[in-house]
Amino acid sequence: MPYFDAASSAPLHPVARQALLASLDEGWADPSRLYREGRRARLLLDAAREAAAEAVGCRPDELVFTSSGTRAVHTGIAGALAGRRRVGRHLVVSAVEHSSVLHSAAGHEAAGGTTTQVAVDRAGRVDPGAYARELREDTALACLQSANHEVGTEQPVAEIAQQCRAVGVPLLVDAAQSLGWGPVEGDWSLLTASAHKWGGPAGVGLLVVRKGVRFAPQGPADERESGRAAGFENLPAIVAAAASLRAVRGEAAAEAERLRALVDRIRLRVPELVPDVEVVGDPVRRLPHVITFSCLYVDGEALLHELDRAGFSVSSGSSCTSSTLTPSHVLRAMGVLTEGNVRVSLPSGTAEQDVDRFLEALPGAVAGVRERLGAPVAAASSPSEAPSLVVDSLGKRCPIPVIELAKVIGDVPVGGTVTVLSDDEAARLDIPAWCGMRGQEYVGERAAERGAAYVVRRLS
Repeated sequence: MPYFDAASSAPLHPVARQALLASLDEGWADPSRLYREGRRARLLLDAAREAAAEAVGCRPDELVFTSSGTRAVHTGIAGALAGRRRVGRHLVVSAVEHSSVLHSAAGHEAAGGTTTQVAVDRAGRVDPGAYARELREDTALACLQSANHEVGTEQPVAEIAQQCRAVGVPLLVDAAQSLGWGPVEGDWSLLTASAHKWGGPAGVGLLVVRKGVRFAPQGPADERESGRAAGFENLPAIVAAAASLRAVRGEAAAEAERLRALVDRIRLRVPELVPDVEVVGDPVRRLPHVITFSCLYVDGEALLHELDRAGFSVSSGSSCTSSTLTPSHVLRAMGVLTEGNVRVSLPSGTAEQDVDRFLEALPGAVAGVRERLGAPVAAASSPSEAPSLVVDSLGKRCPIPVIELAKVIGDVPVGGTVTVLSDDEAARLDIPAWCGMRGQEYVGERAAERGAAYVVRRLS
């Protein structure tokens, strides 16, 4: 069964498995002890730190291991903000950061700090000039991911790091998605990453704090990992994480070229095979293994189940899941279609025939979901004389409001309008996106007794 969700968690690399098993025998003792077993454990820990630091491009004494990538983010942001508290309490992040960064920002605001979210374009990319304009005298820290976890778009980290350095603001880079493919360029100040993203074991994160960065670890003091990561080190997992990072880096250039070609095939073929699809993310400046697209008139969760039954494991940033009724914050910030969203992220070693099988299975899966939801097969062609219509979609979740709009747009003459009443947050994004894809005019939104009224004018 092809596993196409490597951006969530990559399969354990063979080198990681070998290192993990070997270090279970050699690395079980306390590396802070002076007896033989402790010294052996310390040698393993030091070697792992040196290997990880070499891959990152930092000094070994600048890098600590944490219990996860999320913990690295929380620790890094909290420590940097506390260390620069005298400067101010302003935090700058992009609107498409990982939830761990946004959760840290929310906690910072709850404690009296302020946060500015910098907008992105439709490709999910931050404009360096717009980012630089948000850096103020009281800015204590700036955060920017190296590449987006949902759509794969790479950010201009080096340029923004230079701008931050020029005004004395440290930049924390979340490199979870990109570190396995290569070091993060630029004069950044802090960096975080997560081992399970590159084929290491889960439960190991990296936090790098450059020398000279003011940093005050939060929480009770602990003597391990320079006081920045409390608790006994999971040495076997750390050794496996460092070994696998070195291994995937050795394979990265060739594998990136191969996977990029497979992703390009998917980018080209999906719009040809499936009508009413929007491929999102930067087509060029992106991770080599990630592609995301959204399908009109499709429930995202239902589509994932269809693909799972067909033998493909993919993920979604759609709002249509059982766990959330709000759109993906990344897709929302980009202003792109959120319904029927599919993220394909290919692990190393993905075979061409598996991609071909996916492309064969996808059209039928989408068509099946659309048929069950009663989506229109083609645009209606017999307009009535009514100048306008009102569609009551209150209480209905995506993609039903858009489906009902598509069904009746042909019932008004060219120049006539359809007003969709909806209390689903996703409609605010998906109705304008539908208009853009189908050549209709999105007139705008107005308040309604419940939810909002979205007005669309028929142009053709």
